[in-house]
Amino acid sequence: MLQRVRRLALAAARWFDSEAGAEALGAEPSEHVDWLRCVPFLALHAGCLGVIWVGWSPAAAGVAVGLYVVRMFAITGFYHRYFSHKTFKASRFWQFLFAVLGNSSAQRGPLWWAAHHRVHHAHADTEKDIHSPSRRGFWWSHIGWLMTPAAFPTDWRRVRDWAKFPELVWLNRFDVVVPLMLAAGLYGLGAALAAWAPGLGTSGPQMLVWGFFISTVVLFHGTATINSLDHIWGRRRYATPDTSRNNAFLSVITLGEGWHNNHHHCSTTVRQGFFWWEFDITYYLLVALSWLGIVRELSPVPERKLASGLIDDRTEGTPS
Repeated sequence: MLQRVRRLALAAARWFDSEAGAEALGAEPSEHVDWLRCVPFLALHAGCLGVIWVGWSPAAAGVAVGLYVVRMFAITGFYHRYFSHKTFKASRFWQFLFAVLGNSSAQRGPLWWAAHHRVHHAHADTEKDIHSPSRRGFWWSHIGWLMTPAAFPTDWRRVRDWAKFPELVWLNRFDVVVPLMLAAGLYGLGAALAAWAPGLGTSGPQMLVWGFFISTVVLFHGTATINSLDHIWGRRRYATPDTSRNNAFLSVITLGEGWHNNHHHCSTTVRQGFFWWEFDITYYLLVALSWLGIVRELSPVPERKLASGLIDDRTEGTPS
């Protein structure tokens, strides 16, 4: 009984401190859903139902769309292409701001995210790849894996390069702080607009529901399609040892991440749309940031990689 109470208390503590009782996580069953630990994630989805009571306004919907785009770029450009793959360089000041912006997406801390993604590339579509569709299907790869004890801890062995920065370690540990600040800020924005610009027809609760709950949930599921759908649906240009695919539709909703087969063929390049017709908004925005001096040394696509490992046109798009 005492052991059960302790486990429940630890699960609740991890809502606020992701490292609470970290030494015990390895001893827990790895592939069952820890419902108590997932309460904040479930509450995030439940919060979308608030739209029934708060309604909508162009202002609130516009903020939701804007935050989706900005935070999707933070995930794709910073969590993924910077922290996971180091495909460009930035100063310590800017990398912390990148981490904060990515953390506002409520997709855990930057080091947790990067560590999981590095495991994915090291063991793509094998038993060691926790979110591969080949293990337990679409829903497991899309969301199920995330709700298990095996997924909760940060694998510090994979991110030793980033663990030397205490500000990133702190942000990774207390990964709920920035999302809560964003939620509070959005409520305050809506309340201010209700008082100062009533013609916009918004309010604190409405801005919270649209700007935080709805935008964040859609953002999560958009990101998760790369784990799930982009290993199931699309075309294969390169004969990678996994099931990654290129998908133009997913590239639109993820600002360029849908060129996933390209990415698995060459993960060291900042660009995932290898050719001009492969729309990669994240890459274009990173180029713009390089013009401003915010980022530098963007890693190009090696010419030898473009031509190597090609699948014959007659078989491109068939399962590997």
